[in-house]
Amino acid sequence: MDWLYRWSLISGPLPWILTGLGALGGVWLLLAPTRSRGYRRRTVPICCTAALVLTLALWLVVEKWWRPFPDPVETSIYVWIGLGVLALMLLVARLFADRRAWRTVVSVFAALAVVAAAAATVNLVFDAYPTVRDALGIANPNEIDFTSVPPAEPHPVVGKPLDTVWQPPPDLPSAGRVTAVRIPGAVSGFVARDAQIYLPPAYFADPRPQLPVLVLLAGQPGTPEDWINGGKLAQTMDAFAADHRGLAPIVVVADATGSQLANPLCVDSALGNVATYLATDVPAWVTANLQVDPDPRAWAIGGLSYGGTCALQMATNHPDRYPTFLDLSGQEEPTLGDHRRTLDAAFGGDETKFRAVNPMDLMAGQRFPNTAGVFVVGRDDKDFKPGVHTLYEAAQRAGMDVRLVELPGGHSFAVWSAGLEQELGWLSTRMGLTS
Repeated sequence: MDWLYRWSLISGPLPWILTGLGALGGVWLLLAPTRSRGYRRRTVPICCTAALVLTLALWLVVEKWWRPFPDPVETSIYVWIGLGVLALMLLVARLFADRRAWRTVVSVFAALAVVAAAAATVNLVFDAYPTVRDALGIANPNEIDFTSVPPAEPHPVVGKPLDTVWQPPPDLPSAGRVTAVRIPGAVSGFVARDAQIYLPPAYFADPRPQLPVLVLLAGQPGTPEDWINGGKLAQTMDAFAADHRGLAPIVVVADATGSQLANPLCVDSALGNVATYLATDVPAWVTANLQVDPDPRAWAIGGLSYGGTCALQMATNHPDRYPTFLDLSGQEEPTLGDHRRTLDAAFGGDETKFRAVNPMDLMAGQRFPNTAGVFVVGRDDKDFKPGVHTLYEAAQRAGMDVRLVELPGGHSFAVWSAGLEQELGWLSTRMGLTS
């Protein structure tokens, strides 16, 4: 079955096949004759109206009332959700209108085809699930239990750059491994979900090199697993390691939200002490439980969307801990959707407290001569690109060594995975891994 799991959901024939089947399913649900004479004249219009009303209600709840996301959801996503809802309504209507067994089976498959086509099209907006395996949540062969990670060695290979003193053994593994483990909020009290950790082939060598650490953060909504699936983290890191004799940074995808929809703004507040968690708890746990280079100059932090915003927050609020950052499509400032709501929820309505941790304000009042970073944004990302440009210019004025990179695409994993792949060489050199 592995051949099926490897099928791409973002390129090749499968997305087109699903769209075609969805179109055929929609035609069947709308136009195929039934025993009910009023199906097309009364039932279909009623279902269409009900689906439209429910979709508009969903839009109002998400965009105007609940507002769980700091930025608007694309209109096309609501359209496809509405089509999926319509298909399910028409299926129920057909089950009552025409009870012949073969027609029931066809109607069920038709509705499933429409829902699958809608889901596949929404996935194409974000590139969140590249393959069937990712969509089904099936573990990859490179995943191991954390208890299987080898313990620390007494005499690791050290040196800067590390690749100048490292010689891989003949039995070096051809690929790295991914594991999951809970990193506790010992100091912060923040309750995080399991982190995803990538260990390169060199970590399993004897002797083992003392490797640098890249902390990555997902978006909101999101989970650490997003970097494994849509971000293609293991594939990117394995490809880099293959070109560098098994060497690559250890990657810790930490949880910076606590749940799928939570938005604690990457600060210490009533919403959760995320800043202390990332600046204190995560580095302390990693250095205590993995064999890594403890020098902060060998550490970097990066993230996508909310995670990109958070990465810059860490770089400006804790530059001694994270002197290197990768901001992939981050926001101009931490936000819950509007400034007043953000102030009230996390800062007690105090603008001064907000400015004390906001990267734009910090960069306006301080110098960061030892900080370096890269801002990456999609050329078609109309919502985030202006803010990324503003942040880049502010970072330049603050004395940071920064670059701005625009890649083809919008606000999606197509940009974020490519951004990590493209900047991994720079990150590795910056952290002392490669010369």
